[in-house]
Amino acid sequence: MTDEPEVLIAAEDGLGLIILNRPKAINALNHPMALAITEALRAWADDDAVRAVVVSGAGERGLCAGGDIVAIHADAKGGAANADSPTGVFWRDEYILNALIGSYPKPYVVIMDGIVMGGGVGLSGHGSHRIVTERSRIGMPEVGIGFVPDVGGTYLLSRAPGELGTHVALTTARMSAGDAIAAGFADHYVPSAAIPALLDALRTTDVDAAIAAVAEPAPSSDLLAQQGWIDACYSADTVEEIAARLQTTDSPEATKAAEDLLAKSPVALKVTLRSLRAARALPSLEAVLDQEYRVSIASLRSHDLVEGIRAQVIDKDRNPRWEPATLSEVTDAQVAAYFAELGDKELGATTQEAQR
Repeated sequence: MTDEPEVLIAAEDGLGLIILNRPKAINALNHPMALAITEALRAWADDDAVRAVVVSGAGERGLCAGGDIVAIHADAKGGAANADSPTGVFWRDEYILNALIGSYPKPYVVIMDGIVMGGGVGLSGHGSHRIVTERSRIGMPEVGIGFVPDVGGTYLLSRAPGELGTHVALTTARMSAGDAIAAGFADHYVPSAAIPALLDALRTTDVDAAIAAVAEPAPSSDLLAQQGWIDACYSADTVEEIAARLQTTDSPEATKAAEDLLAKSPVALKVTLRSLRAARALPSLEAVLDQEYRVSIASLRSHDLVEGIRAQVIDKDRNPRWEPATLSEVTDAQVAAYFAELGDKELGATTQEAQR
């Protein structure tokens, strides 16, 4: 055991430094970490001594592998979890943090080196200066555990070119550095060997100049190169039709995408598609976060979230028993229930935005 904080926070040389510090867990985000980051960001927003914020992850494996899903499983398995349960409260604070990052008044530089999944995307994807490296692997793997992309992920996914975001969401595809830049999840490519030089330069140089000194042209994107069949398949109105188009497309990548999609939670797939299409029409990150919170709280009471985490993380048998088991068995009413308003338990991110 160690007494070292799970997130290291310091202000020096004009920078607000945040280092996620759970390297053995690939810096998975928990509630105390989210609260500590929020407190620091709010303090630095009005601190003239802080020119910019820099966020990174300890260790060699990644910025952040997501949220603590073992804790979520423990909370959800009783079937009575809600907005007032530990996970519901955590998500509320986490999503407010995501909104804060998206509207932050100072440069927010985030080093997306290594693995960046789920909650890690929430900490990075809404920042002003998003750095990827040759080691970056970025994704939203939620449907694989019976959940739905959150932390503002549906905002980013729905605004990716064409249907690239729909493909990433429904198959849990991992994006490379080039893919992430092409899809709008990142801005600059910096080789990992140059990150120390970048961090040094940020202490003495304007953020844009410091990045420009070490950034290299974005690598090519395999995802973007496949946009033709991706757009043709994922523009369908239903998950069933998307799967059918993938299966009849003359492309090994499309065939693999169909296999990946059909292994995921049927209800999570359908809720995710509706979430993405709705998010595309919503006017702001805050409005999307409000929608995501409703969906997440409904998911917390679902069979598939508990079963998905069990199969992938607890028992690791990789054999989830989804309910309903097939796409055709998922009803419109079941999907609609995920979007029901929460009354006085709403997230209220749009209200907080208006009050700023």
